Amino acid sequence: MVETRPTINRALKINELLCFSLYSANHAMNRLYKPLLLKMGLTYPQYLAMSALWENDDQFVGALCEKLHLESNTLTPLLKRLELLGYVKRKRDLKDERKVKVSLTKSGRRLRHEAKEVSACILDATGMSEKKLLKLKKTIEVLRENLTDTADAPKQNEKLSA
Repeated sequence: MVETRPTINRALKINELLCFSLYSANHAMNRLYKPLLLKMGLTYPQYLAMSALWENDDQFVGALCEKLHLESNTLTPLLKRLELLGYVKRKRDLKDERKVKVSLTKSGRRLRHEAKEVSACILDATGMSEKKLLKLKKTIEVLRENLTDTADAPKQNEKLSA
């Protein structure tokens, strides 16, 4: 069976907009995270960067950018602040000085223990089972990839015609 794209012949109300549902859910999620992360001394973007490093320490900035879906000009200042807090250290690669490797410090590794409480609080606050949340997460990831592919298509066409 071939899927057909839906057509909409009217202006949508705000509560019918997917973008608003995602935006307002993200806003609610950030409000929930804020007091939990405040105890750890982290902002939400810093928490995401630390989570990526807790998962896999000693990463190049480029790999972190890819994992976090961020540009280096956004991630670099964030990493500098984490370094000032004493949670990470940055070091230029000896083979290629353009590359910077980010590693957790002892303090950064210890902070991971506190982060486990954050995940448990978030899971509880959703009121959803872990199975339902994993399914929702996968659906959102597919949505992100589709939107990214569509947004990047004009850039690819520009490169081809140049």
